[in-house]
Amino acid sequence: MRKIATFTAIAFVLSAPFATAQVSIIGGGIAKDCYEAAKYQRTSPGEGEKLCTRAIESELMNVTNKAATYTNRGVLRMRSGRLDAALSDYEIAKRMRPEEGATYLNEGAAHILRKDFNAALVSLDKAIELDSHDLYAAYYNRAIAKENTGDIQGAYFDFKRADELNPDWDLAKRQMARFQVTTN
Repeated sequence: MRKIATFTAIAFVLSAPFATAQVSIIGGGIAKDCYEAAKYQRTSPGEGEKLCTRAIESELMNVTNKAATYTNRGVLRMRSGRLDAALSDYEIAKRMRPEEGATYLNEGAAHILRKDFNAALVSLDKAIELDSHDLYAAYYNRAIAKENTGDIQGAYFDFKRADELNPDWDLAKRQMARFQVTTN
């Protein structure tokens, strides 16, 4: 007789926290200040966004740093609830550097906030395919999207993978604790 594992989430959580990633800037200047605003949250998202916009408009940057600055500004715009503006920045960054996984990770997070879980899955699958620097966060966010599209088993395994990739990060552990795994 074959045993089949069944997965149920004890509490369906639409409001699970999601993860974001910032893209490092090589060098200094306003673009680095933008990165630090996105990463360390020492300024308000609005002030950070202004730094990023100034960097985009006035600093000479290579394509890598410019794309990173658009992604970082998108993170700050997303934090302030300006999801369409954030998605616009991610689109620009993807055109400049389509191989940057963090951009797709953040785009997926924005889609989660919009409750467009199918679009989130497309972005997060791409972040995982590109081996995003914060791969654990891509798996975590994809788990949220999967759970919200009814793929409970897939969500569990993605939370598990996020935990394996970053065992010191407790968000995935807390999410996995909601699941009950049984075999028939």
